[in-house]
Order: sequence, then C-alpha cells, then structure tokens
Amino acid sequence: MGRGWGFLFGLLGAVWLLSLGHGEEQPPETAAQRCFCQVSGYLDDCTCDVETIDRFNNYRLFPRLQKLLESDYFRYYKVNLKRPCPFWNDISQCGRRDCAVKPCQSDEVPDGIKSASYKYSEEANNLIEECEQAERLGAVDESLSEETQKAVLQWTKHDDSSDNFCEADDIQSPEAEYVDLLLNPERYTGYKGPDAWKIWNVIYEENCFKYNTFYSWLEGLCVEKRAFYRLISGLHASINVHLSARYLLQETWLEKKWGHNITEFQQRFDGILTEGEGPRRLKNLYFLYLIELRALSKVLPFFERPDFQLFTGNKIQDEENKMLLLEILHEIKSFPLHFDENSFFAGDKKEAHKLKEDFRLHFRNISRIMDCVGCFKCRLWGKLQTQGLGTALKILFSEKLIANMPESGPSYEFHLTRQEIVSLFNAFGRISTSVKELENFRNLLQNIH
Repeated sequence: MGRGWGFLFGLLGAVWLLSLGHGEEQPPETAAQRCFCQVSGYLDDCTCDVETIDRFNNYRLFPRLQKLLESDYFRYYKVNLKRPCPFWNDISQCGRRDCAVKPCQSDEVPDGIKSASYKYSEEANNLIEECEQAERLGAVDESLSEETQKAVLQWTKHDDSSDNFCEADDIQSPEAEYVDLLLNPERYTGYKGPDAWKIWNVIYEENCFKYNTFYSWLEGLCVEKRAFYRLISGLHASINVHLSARYLLQETWLEKKWGHNITEFQQRFDGILTEGEGPRRLKNLYFLYLIELRALSKVLPFFERPDFQLFTGNKIQDEENKMLLLEILHEIKSFPLHFDENSFFAGDKKEAHKLKEDFRLHFRNISRIMDCVGCFKCRLWGKLQTQGLGTALKILFSEKLIANMPESGPSYEFHLTRQEIVSLFNAFGRISTSVKELENFRNLLQNIH
C-alpha cells in the first residue's frame, strides 16, 4: 500500500510539474472575454480602433448629444405606424402594453414644429409647408415669388429623386401622428419569436446575405457589399444592445423596474453561445458608428449657414439648440480617425454606378420591411433608425452638392427635411448610446466569475 501511495503522489507531482511548463492549461475565459474578445484594436476596412471610439464617444460626445436630443426640436417625430406591410398580409400584432406607442395630442407639439421646420428668410417662412402642398396638389401656387416657386419645384423634385436611400414615409397621411420619443423609449417589449425573427431573416435573405457562418463568404466580397452587410449587422446589434440594457427586470402592480439584463446580453453576444458571431456583431456596431459619424462631419456646412434655424417657435431655445448642435458637429469634425468613404465606388465608373444603385435599392427595400414589424414601438424605432442611416448614406454620396450650396437662402441641390434631420441625429444617438452601454456591460461582466 505504501508503494501504491508513493506512485500516486509521484504521478500527481509529475502532472503538476507538467502544468507549470508547456503543458499548462489556459484558465477558462471570463464572461467579459467571451463577449468582447474580438472587440478591440482596429476595425476591418477602417483605420480606427475601438478604444479611440470609446474614449471619444463616452466622454466627449455622448453627454452633449443626449442633451440635444431632449430638446423639443428633436424629441418630436412624425410617423405613420399604420402603413400596410408591402410584402405579406399575415402580420401578428403584438398585444403587450409595452408594444404600444402613445402619440402626442395636438396641443402637446410646439406650434413652430407643426407649421414649419425651419426658416431661411421672411419671404420663405412657409416654404416647407408650400412644398408639402405642392406634393399633395401636384402644382405650385403661382402667387408665390419666382424664387420660392423655384425652390418648391426643386425640393419636390429632390424628395422624389433616385438619390434617396429610404422609402419616403407618407407623413401627410391623416394616419401620421407626432410621437414624443422621450415618452416612448426604445427598450425590451417582449416582442419575440417567429414573427420577430421573420423580419430580420427577410432583411438578410432578401438582400443576398447569409445570416449564419457567413464570414468566409463575406471575405470574398468587394468593400461596398461587405460594408452594406456590416451596416445592417451593426444596426441589428445596436438594437439588441438597447433591448438588453433596458430590459423589464421586475413588474408589480405599482411599478416596473427596467435595467441591464446580463443574461440577455450574453445570449446575443457571447462568443460561445453565438458560435463566434456575437463579438463580430459588436465590431459591426462600431463600423456603423464610424459611418454615421463621418456623415455628420460632412453635413456641417448645411447647418452652419447663418440663416438656418432649428425652428420650434421659441427663439431663445432655438438659438441655444443651434449653438449646441454646431458644437457637437465641430467636435465630430475634430475626430482624428474618420472612416474614408472614398474607398466606396472608386473603381470602374460603370461598375461603381451599378454598385451604388444596388446599395440604394437594397436599403430602400429594408426601409419598407419596417412596416411589417408587429410591435408598434419596435416599428417606430426601426423606421426612425433606418431613415437616419439612409439619411447618413445620402449625405456621404452628396459631398459635391453640399460643397456647392449657397452660403444663405434655400439650397436647391442639397436639402434635408425636418424628418431627415430628426431621424439622422436620433439614429446616431441610438448608436452612441449602444457604445456607451457596451462599457456598462463590459464592467458588469467582469464581475461575473
């Protein structure tokens, strides 16, 4: 028996010695490492790294952007949530209370927002309204000045042009309503299962993208098609971050408690649970951030013109909001590692034009799919974020038009409606919030053993 114990102890000692050398087993990955193991360093197709984005967003940009989005101009968004789905009829409407959207009463929306989006001159105070009337009536009021008539026709032509990346929402419909985004926040509603998955499956499959195990296939694509996939994947990831960060943790007859659901986050982004896809999705979120950040830096001249107003009717507040807006855009302009969009469509002219058109048509198709979402709150935020991303793409492909804008007065060639402005900044606000929430989830996961 003594020899047996001696042999056993000797064997254990040998195993221990081996563990100190090249045979040492690696410690198991932590929960944070499994989600964020690939979310560091440089991003694919970019010269920027994740750490630089985190510092810039979380400490320099995020607080000011949130303040801007709480202002009246940016909190009210007009949307038609009753448009029929153009692809299928069997939509199961979400019956949960958290899926509902509470529209604004007429007296809750500032008069300036309801009557006009912004002003250029006394003569053109109601230019937006006249443009909308022209679209409805198919004619231009001849009593308007020649300059205003020209602007109305140019803007109507622009809004119907093939340069738009989103299907235009019919906000003049009697069914379109203003929604206070602060009172209808994006969060987990309980909308899930086959109906929810159907939306994303259609988005990926109808646009020729493989949803799972796609990366070897993706590597063979040109930079434009690869970028398109990563934008959609990044948007999907961002929405999932929001749902995990504002999850219904507890509900009583007195109150509801919303907060971070670590388990939900891991199910969507853990490297093991998602077979390696989760961390890649998070990197695509950062890619989306860089694209929208670049668009905002490009559109600065549009907002810098001295007679442009974020018009609500409250003169003091409007001036303060414009100052804050320009501060944010100048901060964005100073970002040292912007995405270089010149790599897009830089090849043969004919092929580049075809790629751009495919890019635009696919994205317009995705914006239409949002009318098929069965949860109205999910539909609201889906429509807003796709319109915001579509507006960002329109800006990136309008660089020459922006450069040729007049220093004052209506811009005939490049124009953003109030809908586009509100969706552009709120969509970027959602991406910015996602990046901030990733820091929160990283800290929470590091405490899990």
